[in-house]
Amino acid sequence: MSPCRSALVTAVVAVLAALGTATPATAASNAAAPAPFATAAAATITPGVRMISPVGDGAVSTCTAAFVFRGGERIYLGYAAHCAGSGESMGLSGCEEPALPLGTDVVIEGNDGSRTGGRLAYSSWGTMQERGETDGSRCFSNDFALVQLDPADVERVNPSVPVLGGPTALDTDGTRRGEPVYSYQPRNGGTTVKQGRSLGVSADGLFHRMETVPPGRPGDSGSGYVDAEGDAFGVLSILFLDGSSTNGVADLAEALAYATAYGDLGPVALVPGTEPFGART
Repeated sequence: MSPCRSALVTAVVAVLAALGTATPATAASNAAAPAPFATAAAATITPGVRMISPVGDGAVSTCTAAFVFRGGERIYLGYAAHCAGSGESMGLSGCEEPALPLGTDVVIEGNDGSRTGGRLAYSSWGTMQERGETDGSRCFSNDFALVQLDPADVERVNPSVPVLGGPTALDTDGTRRGEPVYSYQPRNGGTTVKQGRSLGVSADGLFHRMETVPPGRPGDSGSGYVDAEGDAFGVLSILFLDGSSTNGVADLAEALAYATAYGDLGPVALVPGTEPFGART
């Protein structure tokens, strides 16, 4: 763990401990119990559903939900902050790119084709800009947003990743080069599982480069990544257009630590899936 990564994650661990939780992973486990979630078989809102955000002039951005999160009594879906950019984002520095205001309506398209509304509750881009963030690595790599669900929709939610199961917990030590990784994407009425490996981390542990088959494609931004144990470690941020099968993934532990430290939501934790993680290396 790099010094930069260690300082922020350790500080947030202390906050969670003061609230009666020892670590982010423990906080995630504690977060799951109170919510009246649907069973995995009956749920229509899960990781992988479509997130449709307005980007100006009648245009929309269609991305993918990563995982389910909880903060207090509120339930969120996470995705990439650039999906909630205002105008035509160039995908460069989140400290400079235009961001949608909090409270913006986001359409959530369920697995059954139904649509419901959520609202943008946190954007790393907007938060970094309000704080005057100057860390160039973080400006480039901190790409995470949360959409709050209407309480009436929580009974339609299950936090399990379709097909794969999990996530089992929040990964807090990043990925090593060659480590097996998995992701998922709705395709043609079903779910495609992506399998591959990490090519290592950069930007002080804030950014992972992944090689998967198939690679991420337009519309996949925001989708979640897990390791061989089913621990959630990242959110799809960048689709490299260099002919390779690689993508850039924002580190989830760092993104959550930043949201907890500097957002206005209080501590936010990953909710583990109710279905066991079933991927095999």
